[in-house]
Amino acid sequence: MHFADIKNDIAFRKIFGNDTKKEIIISFLNAVLTRSGSTTITDVEILDPYQLPRIVGEKATILDVRAKDQAGNTYIVEMQVTNRRGLDKRVVYYGAKTYVSQLDASEEFYTLKPVVLIGILDFEYLDSPDYISRHLILDAITGEHKLKDLEFTFIELPKFNKKEEELTTLVEKWVYFLKNAPNLTVIPASVDDTGLYAAYEAADRHLWTKRELERYSYVRMREVDETARDMFVREQGMQQGLQQGLQQGFHQVVQNAIAKGYDNQTIADITGLPIKEIQQIRETITKEQQA
Repeated sequence: MHFADIKNDIAFRKIFGNDTKKEIIISFLNAVLTRSGSTTITDVEILDPYQLPRIVGEKATILDVRAKDQAGNTYIVEMQVTNRRGLDKRVVYYGAKTYVSQLDASEEFYTLKPVVLIGILDFEYLDSPDYISRHLILDAITGEHKLKDLEFTFIELPKFNKKEEELTTLVEKWVYFLKNAPNLTVIPASVDDTGLYAAYEAADRHLWTKRELERYSYVRMREVDETARDMFVREQGMQQGLQQGLQQGFHQVVQNAIAKGYDNQTIADITGLPIKEIQQIRETITKEQQA
């Protein structure tokens, strides 16, 4: 077996957005949200798993699948491979936008159903050492959970370090799959859940069509190109920042030297700057003093 990288757009949607294999996302949701008994999710409707980016210019570093359960509650499962500015505001925005979009002008507020967002992060984001965290709207003093319609759960993959033989709960087995699937060649013997087993099967690239494999490879190349471009931009920015910093530092040295009465040639010998540039700094200082 050769399992796909779940962080790839095509693989993520093929596994979690598969309307013919709904047991996958049902198992995942029940495991991550610890649903059991009367709260168990028994059926879902996959909502447009191949939707376009939700914001113009949004990159493929944010992948999501949405589902609605038998009670009408909406679940957003998203994978984010890069920590970008404003993550906290973005997830609240998406959750709130999904929540209010349920309501038509003719409907009443009481018809609104809860929205749960599960963020799978391929980076460390929160201060907690735990790999999974649940965020609710609670009373700051009593801890009362009265406002129940928005909920956020984060899974930080880098914080999960358990080995296969250490896995005991279904959520641990799911997170192990999300993080380690590309490095495995067989389905772990500990997988005894039909939904998770189906996820492994769906991730086996030997069973994919030629078109799916081509799309998977294309997305991988696109992600590599985007990563390389981002690294180039950061490196260029760092170099420019360093040059600007050095330039500002030299200018400060020149200003101090001028204040102490050093001539241009002496300052040039000290800093290595051209005499012409030192003279320009001197003239600027003179103009500021005369202003």
